[in-house]
Amino acid sequence: MGNQSGQGGTPRRGFGFGGVRWWILLLFAGYAAYYWFSNQSVDPTTGEKVVIDKNLSLEEEETLGLQAYQEILSQERPVDPNSQVAKQIREIAQRLVAKVDPVETALAAEHGLQPQHVGAGFEWEVNVIQSEQANAFCLPGGKMAVYTGLVPVAQNADAMGIVLGHEIAHALLRHGAQRMAQQRLAQLGQVAGSMSGMDPQTQQMVMAAYGYGAQLPYARKHETQADEVGLMLAAAACFNPQEAIPLWQRMGQMSQGQSPPEFASTHPNPETRIQNLQALMPKAMEYYKKFCPQGAPAATSSF
Repeated sequence: MGNQSGQGGTPRRGFGFGGVRWWILLLFAGYAAYYWFSNQSVDPTTGEKVVIDKNLSLEEEETLGLQAYQEILSQERPVDPNSQVAKQIREIAQRLVAKVDPVETALAAEHGLQPQHVGAGFEWEVNVIQSEQANAFCLPGGKMAVYTGLVPVAQNADAMGIVLGHEIAHALLRHGAQRMAQQRLAQLGQVAGSMSGMDPQTQQMVMAAYGYGAQLPYARKHETQADEVGLMLAAAACFNPQEAIPLWQRMGQMSQGQSPPEFASTHPNPETRIQNLQALMPKAMEYYKKFCPQGAPAATSSF
């Protein structure tokens, strides 16, 4: 197939066995496999294998997080740090940060592993940003932000603690570094397709299949992991983990059926999250009783 002629007798390179295109694709596939397996490690917090480029140090990741944070704050408008909402959210964040090391240790022990204490070197900081977005984030290095649009959705300190615990978990699990590694693999695939002479339409179909079959499920898995670790962190910080269920019910009501189907989204749909969180609730209550001397959910305080 690789040596058949096209119109006018012009030699045409095909995808037949031994064709140049196949060799290019095989070489790239071999390198991608090497990259994948050589950069694998076990995350002690989840007990699962992860792929993080070994050339990306935690310090470099934190630097990238700081740069992104400074850029966001230069474009957004933080509220007065002495305002009531800023003080409340800062207190919530401080309670969570105080439990990061103990929770990392407890979760790693469940898998018979030693904790990495990823958050030990973080320089934690939280700002409240004036925006209608119902959102929050925590970047590598511990830089956090809460958008004021999230406050009426959270409604109380317990739910806000669950949201911030989820965001902190993303940073502790180094999900950003994992996504960077997967993006590199996607870029390798694009380069391989271009160099092999694959037509643009076929490349587009292949990348779409990769997105639906690998990238989106990978992102949803990260969300599920952050839900679990974040819920344990919130419970250990004495926030009522049971508030996670009404929180996600309110989140689901906000979307009003406009969210894409789960298979086409980076996030599980609210119904899936609620089911997962309900399954995790007995464990979360154990963490609450272990770390909170009162032994019962604290009273929910409103903003």
